[in-house]
Formats: sequence, structure tokens, C-alpha cells
Amino acid sequence: MYLSTVSRPVADGPGSGPRRRRFAMVSGNVVALGTVSLITDVSAEMVAAVLPLYLVLGLHLSPVAFGVLDGVHTGATALLRVVGGFAADRFRRRKLIAGVGYALSAVAKLGLLLAGRSIPAIGAVIAVDRIGKGVRSAPRDALITLSTPPEALGRAFGVHRAMDSVGAFLGPLAAFAVLLVVGQSYDAVFVTSFCIAALAVVVLVLFVRERPDGEAGGETDDPKVSVREAFGLLRVGPARRLVLAAAMLGLATIGDGFVYLLLQRRMDLGLRWFPLLAVGTSLAYLLLAAPLGVLADRIGRLPVVIGGYTALGATYLLLAGPVDGWPLIVLALTLYGAFYAATDGVLIALAGPVLPARLRTTGIALVQTGQALAYLVSSVLFGLAWQAWGPESAIRVAAVAVAGVLVGTLLLLASPSRLTTWKVPR
Repeated sequence: MYLSTVSRPVADGPGSGPRRRRFAMVSGNVVALGTVSLITDVSAEMVAAVLPLYLVLGLHLSPVAFGVLDGVHTGATALLRVVGGFAADRFRRRKLIAGVGYALSAVAKLGLLLAGRSIPAIGAVIAVDRIGKGVRSAPRDALITLSTPPEALGRAFGVHRAMDSVGAFLGPLAAFAVLLVVGQSYDAVFVTSFCIAALAVVVLVLFVRERPDGEAGGETDDPKVSVREAFGLLRVGPARRLVLAAAMLGLATIGDGFVYLLLQRRMDLGLRWFPLLAVGTSLAYLLLAAPLGVLADRIGRLPVVIGGYTALGATYLLLAGPVDGWPLIVLALTLYGAFYAATDGVLIALAGPVLPARLRTTGIALVQTGQALAYLVSSVLFGLAWQAWGPESAIRVAAVAVAGVLVGTLLLLASPSRLTTWKVPR
């Protein structure tokens, strides 16, 4: 198995069928998983859209405390991604493991009602929600890779992430609508979010199909994946480089909450309008995810990922630059959405062909874990920098960090001479 898809897409071979297959529709499994993600993201983004306000302005958290909670939101339970990925590979029940993760995240929405104003309780509930996300992400993405030919992975992830971003677009609008009807009632947002998340679990159970390993070129009678074999992925060059690159890229990401709080400060936006900032990002993501996925299949996935992080660095510079008013909002949210569209699914599409089918979920989980743990570190460091130097200086430092990380990523992944065939030890 080769890492050639890092620098260029897989070429059509003699047995790949007519050229028009490149434009074929994605599989029904990808559409079903996209529908589950769409509904789940409506639920998740309803909460995410109001949580920074609830914590910083409602509970008066300091930037450092918010950075810690924001890091917990993504990174504190990152190791459970590996546990979920390994369990899915060992028992070949990726749908079941993903379903457990979706169910945990749904229950956590009700937990926010019980947590009240207790910061430790809120942190614990957020951790449960992230456990759910950590457990489900790798099995879901593995199901997509196993339901799609390698040459079409960019398109498949682009379509999936586009559907996901529809939910991210609708979620803040739903939160805005709830707040408009009931006033500053965060509990109403949490209850509505739970009901929507429960619907996503029902759709998963009824419409997503487990993809046997044998359908993806593996053998269904292979021995079960062992712990030694799973972590053997880190002893081989290409997979290790991918995990290290993902961790470096995670260090360049400070989190949506900080970006939107910076915009709110610069524009002095009213609290009721704050959730709509996420809508702008989601709209750009929605419009760009599928086209950038197709572009990644054509020109190579690494160049698209690098372009996405370049857009992230430009977003940070805008937040500390001279541009103000509506031009700042439009440019910043468009670039931020382009960053997500060019990196979220494309990074996994880049990694998918590198990993053998029997270890696909574990390998994807390792990549996601490296990125999530680094994100935890970056959120805490950015909160400290904000409190010590002020938000403008902190965001400038973040922009410099993006430039450094891009150089490191290119050194790790862009050299063809370092991309060699490998075999996972058992």
C-alpha cells in the first residue's frame, strides 16, 4: 500500500471503468451517514452557538478557563477515539460503535440542564459529549472509506462534509429561533438539541449499513485485530508521519469560540446575533466542501489541505488587522469556512488509502487523536496568551504558528522519496 495519494490522486487504471465514473454519485451508505451527520450537527451547533456566550458572559469565565473548557470540548477525551477505533476494527462492528457515540452525545444535551451553573459539572457534561464524538468519528469515517473506491474518496468526504455543514448551517439558526421565541432561555436550546440528536440515532439504526471488510478487499475470516497490530501502525513511516502531521496541524487551530468572540468584540455585536456568526462559516463550508473534495481527487489532497490552513492563517491576520465592519465579517467567515472545507474531510481522504482495511478505523482514530490532543494544548495556550498579552497579540502569534506548522507539514509529507511501501507488523 502506498502513500502516493498524499501528493497526487490515484490514477484510473485499465480496470477502473469508463472515465465518467469519476462523476458518479456517491454510495447510498455515504448519503445515509451524511444524513445522520446533518441531523447531529443541527443539534451540536445549537449548543455550540450559545455556549461561548453562556460561559463567558453568563457565567463570567476568564479566557483561560474558557480555553480549558474549549480544549476539553475537543481534546480531553481524544484517546477514546483510539479505543473506539480499535473496538470497531477488532469486532468489525463499526456501525454499532458509531451508534453508541451518537447516543452519548444526545444524552449529554440533557446533562447540560442538570449541570446548572456549576463549572465542574458543565465540564463533565462537555466531556461526555466529546466522548460520544470521539467514539463515533473514526468508525463513521471508516465506513465512508470502505464504501467508496480510493480514487473517489475526496468526492465522498466532500459530499459527506457538505451534508454535515448543512446541519452546522441550520443549527445556529435553530438556536437563534429558539432564543427569539423564548428569550434568553438556554434550557430551551438544550432540550430542543436533545430531541434532534435522538432523531439522528434513529436514522443511523434504520438506514446505515455495516460494510463487511470482505467488500473492501479484505477477508472476513482474518484473525481479529490485536492491540500489538493496531499500535504497530505507529512503527511504520507513512502512518507515523500522518499522525505527527495531524498533531502539528492541530496546534495551529485555536477553536471556533475564540474566533467568534474576537469578531464579536471587534464589531460590538449584540448577544442575540452572536449565533449567526457560525452560520456564515457553515454557509461557506457548505458551498465549498464538495468542490474542494473533487479538486483534491484531481490535483492531490495535500495541496488542498495546505491551502486550507493558509486560509486559516489569513483569518487570524484579519482578526488583528485594520479591516473592520461588514467586510471583516464577510472575509473572516468565508476564509474560516474555506479552511474547514479544505481540511476536515480531505485530511481523512488523504489518510484512508494509506491504511489497510482491517486497521482503517484504528488508523483514522490515531490521526484524529493526534489532532485533537494538539487542539487541547493550543486552546489552553491561546487562552493564556489572550489573558497575558491581549486578544490582538495572541491572534498574531497564532497566525505565525500556522506558518510554522505548514512548513513542518510539507517537510513531513511532500517528499516523494520518503513515501515507501510498508507492512504493519502483527
